[in-house]
Amino acid sequence: MRKTATKQSGKIPAQPGPWEVASVKPGVPSDTESVIPGAGPSAHPGERPTVRLRDAGPDDAPRYAPEWLELREGPDAAARAGDLIDPLRIRLANLPGKAGLVIHDLGCGTGSMGRWLAPRLDGPQHWILHDRDPYLLHFAAVASPRSAADGSRVTVETRRGDVGLLTPDALAGASLVTASALLDVLTREEIETLATACTGAGCPALLTLSVAGRVELTPSDPLDDEIADAFNAHQRRGGLLGPDAVTVACEAFSERGATVRLHPSAWRLGPAESALTAQWLRGWVGAAVEERPELKEPAERYLRDRLEACRAGELKVVVHHSDLLALSRPTGGAS
Repeated sequence: MRKTATKQSGKIPAQPGPWEVASVKPGVPSDTESVIPGAGPSAHPGERPTVRLRDAGPDDAPRYAPEWLELREGPDAAARAGDLIDPLRIRLANLPGKAGLVIHDLGCGTGSMGRWLAPRLDGPQHWILHDRDPYLLHFAAVASPRSAADGSRVTVETRRGDVGLLTPDALAGASLVTASALLDVLTREEIETLATACTGAGCPALLTLSVAGRVELTPSDPLDDEIADAFNAHQRRGGLLGPDAVTVACEAFSERGATVRLHPSAWRLGPAESALTAQWLRGWVGAAVEERPELKEPAERYLRDRLEACRAGELKVVVHHSDLLALSRPTGGAS
């Protein structure tokens, strides 16, 4: 665990600070090297345990490059469901015995969720940022917001480790659990564990930008649906839920007594977002081909044509996501 003084929000820095460099073990790639599966650094002996999902393994998702997270932050902010904020504010205002909010951000990345949400909530806030990548934690800390909607102070603490094996005591004292683009990379068991932890702690959960498995490209191409189907199959590899995650999460929270609200949160990408669209296309098509190698030849033509249309400002893409707000029954007698 590392406590970090709140600093002025700003551009995500290009390089990690000294403590991140010192914490990397031999054999772990630096942030300037290729992002590869299983490359997230592990905890040092004696380091305080954090909320954990699973140990890093050879089939784990790769570390996310800060550049990719920065590229998508604007479209993420535009997509998130603002309609879920008012019911969340009402619930937070009614939590018992809270002099301020304690918010756990699971898999925080560079901290974009905090930069979006903290200025929309009233009152003092202490954000506990969880991620396995110390570089991303550094970026999240130095670019964290410093004031709430009403001008109250926002402070930040970072904890290094994978998100998972959650228990209610791991969230003791939590006012809210948040995550962005997380549910679809979890298994059914992990989502049920998350729901049990949140409902056991009596805190609401705002879980945003989970893939819905639907993509619309304009102009259309005959290969669109085949690429989308292959990508969705890739998202379900190894027992991960991919586009089924939101449905499973709704069921898991509802079965544990939470009131669940769901709202669409699509990316709407046009010429102004061409850099993000190009990167997304490469990953989308690449995953489809990895899932179905027989698509390699037609997919190369498809990607080339799509990127050309993107560069020309002629391509529009809608990537559908869903935001979920689960209002658990508060502990301590609040309604």
